[in-house]
Amino acid sequence: MSVTGEQLLWSRAEFEDRLRAQGKAYHIYHPFNVMLNDGSASKEQIQGWVANRFYYQLAIPIKDAAVMSNCTDRAIRREWVKRLLDHDGCDIPGAEDEGGIEAWIRLGTATGLSREEVTNLQHVVPGVRFAVDAYVEFARTRPWQESVCASLTELFAPKIHKARLATWPEHYPWIDSEGLTYFRNRVTQARRDVEHGLSITLDYFNTVELQKRALDILNFKLDVLWQMNDAMAQRYGLPNSPAAAQRPAPEQAV
Repeated sequence: MSVTGEQLLWSRAEFEDRLRAQGKAYHIYHPFNVMLNDGSASKEQIQGWVANRFYYQLAIPIKDAAVMSNCTDRAIRREWVKRLLDHDGCDIPGAEDEGGIEAWIRLGTATGLSREEVTNLQHVVPGVRFAVDAYVEFARTRPWQESVCASLTELFAPKIHKARLATWPEHYPWIDSEGLTYFRNRVTQARRDVEHGLSITLDYFNTVELQKRALDILNFKLDVLWQMNDAMAQRYGLPNSPAAAQRPAPEQAV
């Protein structure tokens, strides 16, 4: 860590550690997600979560397209487009893939929802719409490097995907295992995305002010995900509690 006046500039390794430390506020720890993974969720709660998260899945490639539209670096765009294709799918000969959005629809039908129920967004609650729309607007209006930083909640995603793969088949055997394909795919894809996004963030946010800004951005995205769970908990309830828990305090940039 080097000293600039009275301020401290984190080394690259310490900056990465600070970013990773924000994982304590990831929505895997929200009571609604804990309920899903410990087997205490009802069928209605699982279906509600799947239907509402679909709105987020739809927004991901829109967000990624916004990042690309703001980015003048061809090399970055060539790598970033993989994220868009991961979710929208592609029909490139030899690399055909239905994509994550289609996989999420199959998750919905595996939980007993109809395809139309998932895709027409009839179950999406206002709080989820508000949070997701705020994230897309951020990506559209902020410098692309900030949107890359916001995407770093993917640092914590493999853990939550693995938890679902480990617990859902036992707790919810009525869900067809084919419906869990999305989570299987994202374990690998998220690792690739993290390596790229983290490298960009560590390179770009290279002053005291920018490093602090990076923590604020990542915590904004964590707020988005937490708010989505708050809204779903308000709509579908929690075990023995009508209200959602408070999000853990973010790491301070000092």
